[in-house]
Order: sequence, then structure tokens, then C-alpha cells
Amino acid sequence: MEKESDFRRWDELIPDALGLIFRSLSLQEVLTVIPRVCKSWNKVVSGPYCWQDIDIEEWSSYCRQPEKIGRMLEMLIRRSSGSIRKLCISRLQKDTDFSLIVENAAASLQALQLPRGEMSDSIVEQTAGRLATITFLDLSYCCKIGPRALEAIGKHCKVLVSLRRNMHPLDNADKPPQDDEANAIAATMPRLKHLEMAYNLVSTTGILKILASCSELEYLDLRGCWDADDLDEKFFKEKFPKLKVLGPVIMDAMDYRMDEWDYCSDYSDGSEYLSWGYPASELDDFDIYDALWGDDEDNMVLDELELRFYEGINEDAGMSGWPLSP
Repeated sequence: MEKESDFRRWDELIPDALGLIFRSLSLQEVLTVIPRVCKSWNKVVSGPYCWQDIDIEEWSSYCRQPEKIGRMLEMLIRRSSGSIRKLCISRLQKDTDFSLIVENAAASLQALQLPRGEMSDSIVEQTAGRLATITFLDLSYCCKIGPRALEAIGKHCKVLVSLRRNMHPLDNADKPPQDDEANAIAATMPRLKHLEMAYNLVSTTGILKILASCSELEYLDLRGCWDADDLDEKFFKEKFPKLKVLGPVIMDAMDYRMDEWDYCSDYSDGSEYLSWGYPASELDDFDIYDALWGDDEDNMVLDELELRFYEGINEDAGMSGWPLSP
């Protein structure tokens, strides 16, 4: 008969070890299941051990009540205790939310994804000096920032190797080319290896400046940069044979897809659909019993459905690889 001491007691593992194990679980399980198992596990997930990689991008993209995004961000940052290495969140609502990230995570942060964020040039300029450890940055579809923010990031984030600055094709439709952002990138980000500028208002001149300054560039996404469409495949093969280029002409991109996080970490980049609510231990923090996302999950898909049409596209456009709307 086996003695009790022969059994492994999972609740007695040190917090660091439990944290490593819990990172293999989904965020939903870590926040809603693990805390209810026992007091020691609840203590682990309430501390920083599980919160080095935080990815709520998909949930925040569909959240119908934007104020909940900031509250979730605040809760997870508080739990991380300054240990975040990777943070992915969409539709950041306010400059104060961006400041919250910088003030509490800048010392350890390596990868920061903020697509569709509402932060301004001024807050990025004020705080970029504290983001010196960033190697991967996603500022796609952030319409309230521009060359000022990119220049500040380039001056202070000296180890940045991957930048996403894609825009929505409808946001820039019928606007003249503007090379201000391309000039900022060329002047301040010489170590870039991966750059995405799909549907940006960049011209041939701006692209040439980037190519001349960023000698380590390995991947360049120029899909939909129509003002640079004279830079064809032949040009890149002759001048930059080792550079993988997507666009400007729309084509099948699947052969060129790369994982930007490979430049920054060995951790996976999986995100999840978060349709669950607050863990019981967090209810007192916000004086609310309803789930964090309220009634979002029932009607989310239909309410968020939006039809968009591209003007001037003929019936053969699909055969040419015309992309889905971002």
C-alpha cells in the first residue's frame, strides 16, 4: 500500500513552478477555473507568475463596451507586478491607458501590440523614452498617431527590429501620398528586420529612403501602397535579392508570412476568444457582479457584422487575390 508521502502534492509546488504550468492553459481557464481549485493556486494566479504574456487582442476587438477594455487591462497589469514581456490589446481607448502600460510594464516589455488604439502623438512622445526594451511593436490602424510618435519611438527604442504600421484601405482612400512616416522610420529605425506598411500613403521616394537606411531589413509589406507601384518585383530582385517583399501590387501573400514574435521571444503568439466573465476574486475590485463582457457574447457576431465594398473593383478582382477587409 502506497504511503501518502509517495503522492505528489500539486498544491505544494513553489509558485514559480505552478506559474510555468498554468501558462500552458488558456487565459479563460487561468482566470476562472484555476482560482477555484484551492487557495494556493488562487494565490499563484493572483500574482505575477502567470502574467508575463498577456494576449486579449481578440476579445478587445469585439468588446461592445469599450470601458471594459481599460478595466481588464488594469486588472491584468496589476496582477503582473511589472513582469509583462508581451502585451496584445486592441482598441486601447485613452492616453491614460497607454500611460498605464508604460508606467507599469516598460521595464520588462519586449513586444507590444496595440492595433486600432486611440492614443495620441503627444502621449507616445512623452513616454517613448521608457520603452527602451521593445523589440516588436504593432501600431496598425492607429489613426491618431503619426510621424511624431514614430520618430519618438525610433529615437528611444534602439532594439526595435519589427514594426507593424498597416492602415485600413478605406481610411486612406483618395488621399495624396505622404512620406512623413516613412522618413521618420528611415531616420530613426536602422535595425528593422521586419516592416509592414500595407495601405500606407507612402511614395516611391519614401520606400527608397527606408531601403537605404534599414540595411538589415528582411521582410517588407507594401500591399496597397499604390503610390509606390513602380517598385516592381524585378526591381527588388535586382537591388535587394535577399529581401522578401509583399506588394505594392496585391498578390497571394501566404508564401511570405512570417512570425514577428520570432524576433523577440520563443513564446507562442496564440490568442483566444474570451467570452467569459470576471473571476470571483476580482468582483470586489470593480463593484460589479455581471460578467466583464456583459451581454456581448450573445449578440456579438451579428451586431459587429459590417459589410464593406471596394469601389472600382471588377468581377475578376477575386481572382487577383484582392484581400479581405482588415
